[in-house]
Amino acid sequence: MTRWHLAHGRHLDIGAESLLMGILNITPDSFSDGGEFDRPEPALQQARRMIGEGAAIIDVGGESTRPGAGAVSAREEQSRILPVIEALSSDGGTLVSVDTYRAETARLAVAAGAHIVNDVHGLQREPDIAHVAAETGAGLVIMHTGRGREKLADVIADQFL
Repeated sequence: MTRWHLAHGRHLDIGAESLLMGILNITPDSFSDGGEFDRPEPALQQARRMIGEGAAIIDVGGESTRPGAGAVSAREEQSRILPVIEALSSDGGTLVSVDTYRAETARLAVAAGAHIVNDVHGLQREPDIAHVAAETGAGLVIMHTGRGREKLADVIADQFL
């Protein structure tokens, strides 16, 4: 078993059992929920429902990653996610992940209580996000993404181009 040390003195034991991550898209154009949870109160209700159903981690995102989605400003992303992250982290037990590629959003999210930074763009947009994770002690998830470049058969080699 591996112990992954996270922000705020928390940790995640990997290998002992499978864990569920609940995805909470706080966007009006979410492809997974149709924008149903685009305000703090419905988003918190959904997060708490997922926790009740067994989610060990809630991944909070404020910018849609669906193909063709328009970008939102950092300020808009932060206004969507920070109140929800603060409320979830004050609830206690559940780990909170922030889905962002922006270093400043990640820094603010960890300060608000997030334990993990989940960069779905694989450090391609703002590589400084890795420094934020290191400085804050947050876990860092780096998703493999082949968007915008030729894909190789070897996923590991593809990430290091």
